[in-house]
Amino acid sequence: MTTSAPDRTALLPLVDLRAQYATIQAEVQAAIAQVLDGMQLILGPNVQAFEAEFAAYCEAPYAVGVGSGTEALALALRAAGIGPGDEVITVAHTFFADCEAIVQVGAEPVFVDVLPDTHTMDPDGLAAAITPRTRAVIPVHLYGQPADMEEILAIARRHGLFVLEDACQAHGARYRGRRVGTLGHAAAFSFYPGKNLGAYGDGGAVVTNDATLAERIRRLRDHGAVRKYEHYDIGSTGRLDEIQAAVLRVKLRHLDAWNARRAEAAAAYSEGLAGTEIATPALRADRTHVFHLYAVQAPRRDALRAYLAERGIATGMHYPIPCHLQPAAREWSAGPGSLPVTERLAAHTLSLPLFPEITDLQIARVVEAIRAFSEREA
Repeated sequence: MTTSAPDRTALLPLVDLRAQYATIQAEVQAAIAQVLDGMQLILGPNVQAFEAEFAAYCEAPYAVGVGSGTEALALALRAAGIGPGDEVITVAHTFFADCEAIVQVGAEPVFVDVLPDTHTMDPDGLAAAITPRTRAVIPVHLYGQPADMEEILAIARRHGLFVLEDACQAHGARYRGRRVGTLGHAAAFSFYPGKNLGAYGDGGAVVTNDATLAERIRRLRDHGAVRKYEHYDIGSTGRLDEIQAAVLRVKLRHLDAWNARRAEAAAAYSEGLAGTEIATPALRADRTHVFHLYAVQAPRRDALRAYLAERGIATGMHYPIPCHLQPAAREWSAGPGSLPVTERLAAHTLSLPLFPEITDLQIARVVEAIRAFSEREA
């Protein structure tokens, strides 16, 4: 770790992709050059190799590379036969892609509240929301922490529901010893650049234990084709790019070490912020949190965010407008007050700088600033 005195005038970003690139630059450039030398740019050897390597990493038999995390969600739903007239239950305290994917396949999103400690799906809310039209459920492993999958899966089994894990923020996380992505019928992963495993552009994957589902997703991502000019489904262009697959293969080798550093940084934050007005992330003993984000609850969130910005410390808000209150989701929303925990979190969540290359001194700088704010404003 860096031991020199911190530069308190330098901007401390929420995520520093340049710092990560500096550690793997030669590996990445060699991988990209190899792709360009071969010029097999679509569904080439790197996509095939990455799919095998990522499936093995997730401890699953199948992974299918696709164009984005949103594409992964939508293709998995389509492959499972979810469509018009169906309801899909998910949470509103997440990125809007879950709602988008449901609507894109012609189904209707049904939003339920989250638990106040882990901020993941409330199983009781799921059980109460099920109707005769419910066909699927999308629990979100938020910020890198798995949802309460044992309870969710038990409810889904009783009602015959398709379970699609949104693991877009949880690469490498475990729930009761098992990797996320292997708990439901399928899982969607995103490789957006800022993710724990991020490409240098868009990318995603569906992980599943189901051979038939995996094969259908492979067709759907490539115009429904089983081979060139032979189309069995109405598909789309949803392929993972060969260059991005090459980059992801390099990064996958470092993922466990990066996740371990994220956990160390999160522990340092939690220790340093103890005794302040900030509520730090809750941890559950039966699961591994991989800290895609270090999201805290701040009673005076906006004032604290401005205070940190004045001192060159960037922060994020995840997610200030819940899905059920988005203008685009108006027709599926019960309106303000319908999801009280979600709405409270939206008003107070603040994400602090966190990335594998963050130094102890940078963490100390953030902690010092937050403690100074709390003491000054108390």
